[in-house]
Amino acid sequence: MPRVAAIDCGTNSLRLLIADVSPESGELADVERTMEIVRLGQGVDRTGRFAEEALERTFRVCRRYADLIERHGAERVRFVATSASRDVANRDAFAQGVLDTLGVRPQVVTGDTEAAYSFTGATRELLGRPEVPGPYLVVDIGGGSTEFVLGGDRVEAARSVDIGCVRMTERHLVRDGAVTDPPEPGQVEAIRADVEAALDLAADTVPLTGAHTLVGLAGSVTTVAAIALGLTEYDPAVIHHARVPRDKVAEITRSLLTATHAERAAIPVMHPGRVDVIGAGALVLLAVMERTGAQEVVVSEHDILDGIAFEVAQEHR
Repeated sequence: MPRVAAIDCGTNSLRLLIADVSPESGELADVERTMEIVRLGQGVDRTGRFAEEALERTFRVCRRYADLIERHGAERVRFVATSASRDVANRDAFAQGVLDTLGVRPQVVTGDTEAAYSFTGATRELLGRPEVPGPYLVVDIGGGSTEFVLGGDRVEAARSVDIGCVRMTERHLVRDGAVTDPPEPGQVEAIRADVEAALDLAADTVPLTGAHTLVGLAGSVTTVAAIALGLTEYDPAVIHHARVPRDKVAEITRSLLTATHAERAAIPVMHPGRVDVIGAGALVLLAVMERTGAQEVVVSEHDILDGIAFEVAQEHR
């Protein structure tokens, strides 16, 4: 049974999936799924460059992932870099560091390719299930960008816009080098204005009200879901395919945007690397639900990683 490794390098997190692939069906079986917050996109919106300390954090985790890949004997490895890596002047230094540590060059993908990976990973398990009817609008809220993908058994329309949780936090919530805690109403409104403008752009390409089911991906969405479910520890199995009503998302968003750093950090399911950016991420999710008219979001723990692994497996069947 072939074993593949997929790495998703985003603005905020660096994630690894090692999976076995069924030769008959092409289905994936997890061997290892892990995530580290590296904040690679630190300051990119302002400087247009990767910070040296951000590169070092990323390469340190790459070295650990290389050990895991070798230990588990993955035969094929693909490293996909998304939003932050599209925007920087020193991308070559990043690419060389990844090559040196993992032995593969990063594939810096367009927003459309990122969207297609996310859609495949999120919807393959949903197809044919009457309780989650298509077409689906998959919304992947990342650190630097958010991807919107509409489709049924295939992608029909996709658009990537620059409203990630890290980008919005750094652009609007940082003052004198520190995140305002809690944010001021004017800062929150500035995020909301950027998000609404980005939704207008997305709607030029993707019919935002054309889906039966809204599917939400990535850490901002799964963290909001974990809070909504009242979990005392983060449990992907419980979060996967949970349904969170819009009024609950609104309640949690208000709470996060009026909380202090200490109050957010004390939430049992909160990853330390999300404490400063979760308010902006939750606000993006709420704005999307309001614009689309979705009364609930179906939360998926399977996303771009699964889409990458599936494509690698398909290429070698």
